[in-house]
Amino acid sequence: MRIVFISLIFFSWALTSGELQAKHIIGGDMYYQCLKLDTVRHTITIRVVLKMYRDCSNLQGAPYDDPAELGIYEKLANGTYRFITTETPGLGPVNLIDPAANNPCLIVPPNVCVQEASYESVITMPIINNSYYIAYQRCCRNETISNIDDPGSAGAAFTIEITPEAQKYCNNSPQFKNFPPVVICVNYPLVFDHSAFDAEGDSISYEFCNPLIAGGQDGSSNGMNSCVGVKPDPRNCRPPFSTVSFKNPVYTTTLPMAGNPLIRIDSITGMITGKPNIQGQFVVGVCIKEYRKGILLTDTRRDFQFNVAFCEPKVFAKLQSDSLINGSKFIINSCGNRTIDFTNLSTDEQFISSYQWTFDINGMIDTIFTKDARFTFPGLGTYTGTMILNKGTNCSDTADISVNIYPAINAGYTYSYDTCIAGPILFKDKSISGSGLITNWNWDFANAGKSVLENPDFLFKTPGNKQVRLQVTDINKCKADTIATIPYFPVPPLLIVDPSAVDGCTPLKVCFNNLSVPIDSTYKILWNFGDGSTGNQISPCHTYNEGGVYSLKLEVTSPIGCYIARDYPAWITTRKSPVADFNFTPSQLSSLVRTARFDDLSTNANSREWTFNDRDKSKLISLDHTFRDTGLQKISLIAISINGCRDTLIKYVDVEPKVTFYVPNAFTPNGDSSNDEFQGIGILDGMKDFQMTIWDRWGMKLFSTNDPLVGWNGRLNNEGKDLPNGVYVFQINYKTPRDKAIEIKGFATLIR
Repeated sequence: MRIVFISLIFFSWALTSGELQAKHIIGGDMYYQCLKLDTVRHTITIRVVLKMYRDCSNLQGAPYDDPAELGIYEKLANGTYRFITTETPGLGPVNLIDPAANNPCLIVPPNVCVQEASYESVITMPIINNSYYIAYQRCCRNETISNIDDPGSAGAAFTIEITPEAQKYCNNSPQFKNFPPVVICVNYPLVFDHSAFDAEGDSISYEFCNPLIAGGQDGSSNGMNSCVGVKPDPRNCRPPFSTVSFKNPVYTTTLPMAGNPLIRIDSITGMITGKPNIQGQFVVGVCIKEYRKGILLTDTRRDFQFNVAFCEPKVFAKLQSDSLINGSKFIINSCGNRTIDFTNLSTDEQFISSYQWTFDINGMIDTIFTKDARFTFPGLGTYTGTMILNKGTNCSDTADISVNIYPAINAGYTYSYDTCIAGPILFKDKSISGSGLITNWNWDFANAGKSVLENPDFLFKTPGNKQVRLQVTDINKCKADTIATIPYFPVPPLLIVDPSAVDGCTPLKVCFNNLSVPIDSTYKILWNFGDGSTGNQISPCHTYNEGGVYSLKLEVTSPIGCYIARDYPAWITTRKSPVADFNFTPSQLSSLVRTARFDDLSTNANSREWTFNDRDKSKLISLDHTFRDTGLQKISLIAISINGCRDTLIKYVDVEPKVTFYVPNAFTPNGDSSNDEFQGIGILDGMKDFQMTIWDRWGMKLFSTNDPLVGWNGRLNNEGKDLPNGVYVFQINYKTPRDKAIEIKGFATLIR
């Protein structure tokens, strides 16, 4: 009999809290292959493969051992183990494992990281009558495991037993085919092939069993070499190893996970099935037994960690439909058409690998496997079906479909109206439904109005080719519609015009608002305004310049030749208006001359009203007016005729502000208070930027000032000793109130 123990623990993280908790190496797998059987030397050569797994998302976690330390023991008849030697294989390749490899629907958290490392060792051993036992011990399991007691203090032993029968026949240990899923989805069906491959084709049975424990968290200097340390010493820490303690009664060896249906393993196929219904981390042990001709050769033990998490769906089954019930049942109604083209709107397409459409048609199952589908149904009735994405996988979603095949429905109508005189159009429904009952009518009169009556009438306010649409609905909610174009070009039954004025003074502007309907720019319009003028606009404006009483006429002709006309006798009355006019002298005014004479020159007027700067008023024919201020002055004259008509004329006169400045040609600074300073005089109000400078004949500046009221007293800068008699040069610059630049140059004679 050959017994082989293979253990595997996968990475862990706190699924219930979403926080990574892995601090240690998180699993391993060991198997062997027989390379050579030497019957002369009575030895066997095997290749032992150890695969270890750790969580690489936490850089503070335990690194891989390099080398790993394997203990080799002889299993004695009394059940004890004798230490033989150690093997120290070096660290081989380290590979990343895709957490979503077995579950394409899983959205993996960004901090999930799993690494796989390999160790290999070729060992030649004498064939003995007892079993060889190879073990690698390492702490620790994850503290967040849900189904065993004190998981953070429990390590694991990865072992393999080579029985005397295995040595004798140079047999190979079974190897598990698949890597268990890193993450599985809560409330989703679990289907995992946990079967093993045997090179000799021996029969294998499967069952849940207890995982093994080895090592602990003792980190002291002595503890590192003790059996409760993180790396137990294989010389001192020998098999047999104890097993984990499940949290009874919720979890047991044969029921290691919560589920509905329960998580089971098929004893023949090795398929693990069920539906996990609690999130968490669950250690699961699987033992396989290998038989040849009814004789037990191998007992292989593997333990691994199922991490059950909430999985956000990546695929959603959707299709184009008329309505949706409960988010997953799609209703499609067809009226008269038995062939239905189904449009698939499912997402996300990158995660969809297969489609399956199925309909039960009169007891026969019709199936299509394309993205979109077309089905032809035999007759009226309701047909049910499904559209399944990724059938048979966790990444699956189903849409339930209900197809209603109803009788056909056709929309139609007739209409009648007077083509020349505007009036309502009478509509009559002629629609037909196979159901025998039309329940709703929806009329759209070229976006000008609507109706829900069966046989409505409608009056258009504008002419044109009118597209009238009718949509009908029957008792099955089948719909049909039709559109017809109606040429509507009658003339108005009555010409209605609203003028802006009918009486006023010339020039009188009258705007004629044409309220007649229907009329548009395609109609021929002719106005006669009664003063010899005509117009062709729909609503024109016209100005009457002469006094009198005027009659109007309006003629309208439609594009199809319909005609209507109307006279408006003695409709507009106008009165002749005066013409206001005046003049004034002098024509130019300034701050020195502010008074002007104003004379009324208006015609056809018998009274008037003057207004100066909107405040001073007068009714005299002629008058003198003095302006208070400089600048533009507003003068308004209203001429009034005997018939009450008025005319207004507004003019502006500019009263220019003046500045004058005169300087003497000599001065006598002798202290007699007469002509003691060289200083100008004049009208200074409004003067800007004044500057006066005095220079001698050699070009030396003797005096300057920016104040026109300050003169030169004949001294240097008006201080110090008197300058001698003589002729001096002066220059004066300033600006007028309207910024005109003035420059005065000359000679000043100093006489003492």
